[in-house]
Amino acid sequence: MTTPDIAAITNEIRSRLLGPDGDFELAEREVRGQLVPVFTKRKASLTDWLRYSARYGDDEYLVMGEQRVSYAQHLRVVAAVGAELKRRGVQPGDRVLILAANSPAWVTAFWAITSIGAITMAGNAWWTEREARHSLERGAPVLAITDDRRAPLVGDLPRIGIDEIDAVIADPEPAELSDEVLPEDDPAVIVYTSGTTGYPKGAMHSHGNLLSIIEYHRMNDATIAALAETFGVQATVSGRRILMSLPLFHIASLHNLAIPRLTSGDAVIIDSGRFEVDRVLALIEKERISNWAIVPTMAHRIVESENVGTYDVSSLTSLSINSAPSSPALKTRVKTVMPGIAMTMIDSYGLTESSTAATVATSADLEAFPLSVGRAIPGVRVEIHGADGALLPDGEEGEIWLRSQFTMLGYWNDPEATAAAIDADGWLHTGDLGRLEDGRLFMASRRSDLILRGGENVYPAEIEAALDEHPAVDECAVFGVDDPDLGQRVAAVVVSRSGVTADELAAYLKEQIAYYKIPADWKITSEPLTRTATGKVVRRTLSV
Repeated sequence: MTTPDIAAITNEIRSRLLGPDGDFELAEREVRGQLVPVFTKRKASLTDWLRYSARYGDDEYLVMGEQRVSYAQHLRVVAAVGAELKRRGVQPGDRVLILAANSPAWVTAFWAITSIGAITMAGNAWWTEREARHSLERGAPVLAITDDRRAPLVGDLPRIGIDEIDAVIADPEPAELSDEVLPEDDPAVIVYTSGTTGYPKGAMHSHGNLLSIIEYHRMNDATIAALAETFGVQATVSGRRILMSLPLFHIASLHNLAIPRLTSGDAVIIDSGRFEVDRVLALIEKERISNWAIVPTMAHRIVESENVGTYDVSSLTSLSINSAPSSPALKTRVKTVMPGIAMTMIDSYGLTESSTAATVATSADLEAFPLSVGRAIPGVRVEIHGADGALLPDGEEGEIWLRSQFTMLGYWNDPEATAAAIDADGWLHTGDLGRLEDGRLFMASRRSDLILRGGENVYPAEIEAALDEHPAVDECAVFGVDDPDLGQRVAAVVVSRSGVTADELAAYLKEQIAYYKIPADWKITSEPLTRTATGKVVRRTLSV
C-alpha cells in the first residue's frame, strides 16, 4: 500500500486556498509603497470581526479560574468599556496603555480600545520604573489601564483599574459598539521589544497587520479541515480550548492567540502568575486543554518535573515551542513525557517586528531536519544577506531579512531605529543570523550574540544545542568575554543539579564541536538563568 504524500497534498490544498478566487487569495498589492503578497479577501476592520464573533453566542471565549466570559458577553463588555473610554475623552489615534497581568479584562480592554480607533500600548508587566518612565514619555498615552501592582508605574496619568473592567464584565451597561474604522496602515497596537539591551522599543503593528494575521490563522484552520476531509478523519478547527501561558504584551499571546481565536469560536484559557509545572498541568487536566504554546524555559521545567505522569494531559493534541531557540534534544524529551503531541509539535521563527511567525517547522519537518525552524509562511519572503547587503546563496550564513504584509510599521516615535530596521524596499533587517537550504531556515544566533574568537565566528546557539544534549544539563547559555589575545573567548553558564564538572562537559563537547568553540570559562550553578517574560536569556546578567 502506497503511503500518501501528506506534504504534497498539503501544498495542493494551500495552492487552492491561496490561489486566484480561493477563500484566502494571496495576490500582490501595494502596502506602504511596496508590492507584497496580501490576503485580498480580509475584512475591512477589526470591529467587523467583533461583530462576527456574536455568532458564537454563549460559547466561552475567555476563561480564568472561575471567571468565564462568553462571546456574547464579551461583545457587550467591549461596547460598554469603549463607551466609557469615549466619555473619558479618548479619541481615535490616542494611545491607551494597558499595564497589567494577564486576565480576561486585559483582552477586553484591548478590543474596547481598538473599537474606538485608539491605539493600545501593550506595556510590559515586568517593566522597571526606569523602563516604564521612558516608554510613557515616548508613547505619551492619555490613559492607563492597570492592576494595583503596576499602578505606581504610571504616576499621575489618568487611570482605570483592571478591577473596574472586571466589574463591567460582571454587569455591563447597555451600549452600542463603536463604528470607528481607521485606514489599514494606521497603528492599532504598540508592542515592546524585550529591552535586553538598552531601552525597549515600541513596535507599531497596524490594523492591516492584525487583519492579515487573522487570515493566516484562518487559512491554517481551513488547511487542517481540508486535510481531514481528504483522509476521512475528524479535525476540530473550532471550539478548541487553548492555554495562554505567555504574557499578553507579547505577540505569541495577543496577535497569535487572543485576536485570531475571537474569529474561530475557540476558548482561551488564561493562566495567571509565574509558571508552575504542577499548577499548569492540573489546569490542562481540568480544562481539557487541546492546544498550548510555550517557551523553552517552560519545556525544561516540564521535562524535569517528576509529576508529569500523574496528570491526565491526553486532551493536549498540539504544542508549539516559541520565542527563543530550543534544541532538538529538548523537543525529544518533551515528546517523551507528552506522547500525545509527538505528531503535532511545531517550531517557528519570528520576532516582535515581524508581528507573527515568519517561518514554521511542522512535526514532519522537525523529524527530518531537527535544527531547522521551517519554511516561510504564505506571503513571507526570507532572504540571507551579507554584511555588505549582498544577497547570499543557499548554505551561506548571514543576516536574515524578511519582507511581508505582516512587517511592523516601525518603532513608535523613533525614526532612526525604524530606518535601521526597515530599508527603503520594505525589507526588515532582523539582526538574526542564519542560512537557507532548499527553502528551510536554519538559525545561527543574533548578531549581537556572535562571538569573534581569533578571527573565527562562534555561534552560541550551536554550542548551547550541543550542551543541551548532555543529560546533566538543565539549561545553559554561551557568550563571549574579552580576551587580550583572541579578542574574545567562549564562556558558558550551565545550570545543573547533578554535580557535573566543567572538565566533564568540555570532554563531552570535544566529540561534538570544533575545539575553538569549546568554552574556556565555565560557571556551573543550580540557580536558573535570568530570562525575560518571553523566555529569552538576559545576557547582560551572565558572568563566569
